[in-house]
Amino acid sequence: MTVTAVGTRLDLARAAAQAVLPLIPASRPLQAGEPGPIPDTLPAGQAVCARFAGAASGEVVVLVGQDLVDALRNSPLGEFDLAKAIAPALDAAAAVFGPVVVDPGQVMDSEVALGSLAAKGAVVFVPLLDGGQPQAGLALLATPWPEPPVTLHEQRGGTGGSNQYKGLDLLHDVEMEVSAELGRTRMSVKELLSLTPGAVVELDRAAGSAADLLVNGRLIARGEVVVIDENFGIRITEIVRPGNERS
Repeated sequence: MTVTAVGTRLDLARAAAQAVLPLIPASRPLQAGEPGPIPDTLPAGQAVCARFAGAASGEVVVLVGQDLVDALRNSPLGEFDLAKAIAPALDAAAAVFGPVVVDPGQVMDSEVALGSLAAKGAVVFVPLLDGGQPQAGLALLATPWPEPPVTLHEQRGGTGGSNQYKGLDLLHDVEMEVSAELGRTRMSVKELLSLTPGAVVELDRAAGSAADLLVNGRLIARGEVVVIDENFGIRITEIVRPGNERS
């Protein structure tokens, strides 16, 4: 194992942890600890595991605390699926390797999940901390791990044209979920529980503004709403380039 290879793994793990942090529900913001081997003591809770393939192949495991598991199970809005709640975090973690497709997550016991992962190769674990104490965690395994240093700039295509979509030929036949969005808003649980038939929810989009077209939750285009026979559709007016999603 070369020093460069070790550095690449740690850099990828740090980038994955930073991508995951805002996507894990928590009562207080979590911080990423230093990546390293799987610790002997794990936070109480469960793990969500998923395989990914594409520009790289491997597995990602997100550990969550028991408080989140209980909150999702006993929500006043009904029981939430832990795997679906953590799916965006799994996608974000695997995306540091480049264009990949992530399988649906599976909920497992934390020790069983990490033990199974460790038996397959060199795992990098990043503790996710609250006040310096581990409350969650992220584990990554690539088969094989990339050898050359990888930067976020390179992952997004850099300035070169020929390598911008390297690896996408592997994904041409993969079906993606495409959705249209008129606007968004944020509501507290109290506000959600107070909704009744006839209530009006104000969105963050002015009347007549373009609708967003998203692929697996990522903005790729904007357009105007049209009616095709008896169905709604979107006439594309703008293709959103990577990095310009907020423009």
